[in-house]
Amino acid sequence: MDLGLKDRVYVVTGATRGLGNAAARELVADGAKVVVTGRDEKRVLDAAAELGPNAVGLAVDNADPSAAERLIAAAREHFGGFDGVLVSVGGPAPGFVADNTDEQWQAAFESVFLGAVRVARAAAAELEEGGVIGFVLSGSVHEPIPGLTISNGLRPGLAGFAKSLSDELGPRGIRVVGLLPSRIDTDRVRELDGLSADPEATRAANESRIPLRRYGMPEEFGRVAAFLLSPAASYLTGVMLPVDGGMRHGF
Repeated sequence: MDLGLKDRVYVVTGATRGLGNAAARELVADGAKVVVTGRDEKRVLDAAAELGPNAVGLAVDNADPSAAERLIAAAREHFGGFDGVLVSVGGPAPGFVADNTDEQWQAAFESVFLGAVRVARAAAAELEEGGVIGFVLSGSVHEPIPGLTISNGLRPGLAGFAKSLSDELGPRGIRVVGLLPSRIDTDRVRELDGLSADPEATRAANESRIPLRRYGMPEEFGRVAAFLLSPAASYLTGVMLPVDGGMRHGF
């Protein structure tokens, strides 16, 4: 199936590793051009180099109010266009309600929530019909995850913002989509499992609650992201798609 990605230009934030990187890899593999971002300049440049000539890296922090404009300008400068953005950021600090400080909440709000809003708002002003704005969210949109209180607080609100944005941008032919990963085998998830006394037992317990009985692979998430961002998904907007092996048991 031709997804129609050839020579389309996307910005993918938080793409030096994990889910953002997996999405960028699949976009490039299908012919797209990407601007990849992250906070660490060396990691950004290394990630772009691994992706090849159809990728360029720019070190920015989503919490920086100027980040969105810089990223869109880079897409136009390097590749001559801008067709969409996938907003992905590293997960906020883990912890239960009593554990997390005001400073952790504030930092997470700036990067996970407000940074994503700024990027989406800037993209909405620049995109033309056929453009797309995607958000990497979490299964916590539907069901809180124990020990991830900050994420549980912010992700559902961002999903609500994305849904509102889809209603506003739909008449212009611009789509807005969300992805809700659960246990994908990334560094972040392995780090979270590693916080337990027995990481292997924790993983086994998590896998037992997944109908497919395994963690997802990053490339499996990346392929779903590439499809949702592609013209092949032209009649999908306002959706929050679980990529979780069936872990969410509701409809």
